[in-house]
Amino acid sequence: MNLLLIEDEPKTVQSLKQGLEENGYSVDVAYDGLIGRQLAMRNNYHLIVSDIIIPGINGVELCRELRKSGNETPILMLTALGTTDDKVVGFDAGADDYLVKPFEFKELLARVRALTKRGSAVSQTAQIMRFADLEVNMDAKTVHRAEDKIELTAREFNLLVYLIRNQGRVISKAEIAEQVWEIDFDSGTNIIEVYVNYLRKKIDRDYEVKLIHTQFGMGYVLKTE
Repeated sequence: MNLLLIEDEPKTVQSLKQGLEENGYSVDVAYDGLIGRQLAMRNNYHLIVSDIIIPGINGVELCRELRKSGNETPILMLTALGTTDDKVVGFDAGADDYLVKPFEFKELLARVRALTKRGSAVSQTAQIMRFADLEVNMDAKTVHRAEDKIELTAREFNLLVYLIRNQGRVISKAEIAEQVWEIDFDSGTNIIEVYVNYLRKKIDRDYEVKLIHTQFGMGYVLKTE
């Protein structure tokens, strides 16, 4: 099952992501509300887990905007604000559950399991990922840009999916090596640059708007600017 975690504290992200993945969940991460909103609106998730106090737009406003847009994905709020009034505000915005920090991971996991079962009908929609004029069908493993079908190798496909799931965030070569291909990054090889260039030629070369950008000395980012 695919989850979206929206949290700006790196240690919390690392802990929750690791724990959820160890229990069979696939976890995308957004470190602020704006990126979280983009991912939630463009991708299909079984559950969104969001802190309330996050940069960009806060979790309550994010929840409210998603509900107004027709997004019915279950939302679990995480926050240090634990008064009854705080909870009422979250529920009124459209949240499905509310967990106050600090909490034990097993309690979070129990709530995640309950909410993903409740949201299973939503998750059965076609697994389509979109960014700009790119469309990736996760079930058929096909990629289109505008009206053109783009043929990708399995490694190129996995790299593109990771870039879309982390759109707007600079991704280092080490992260690509570890998260996309599950290998240790070797600074003495240029394999990451090679595959990014392969993908860039297929995705960007024949189109006016470039999507894959290099952040020199830092990594790569998928954006339309």
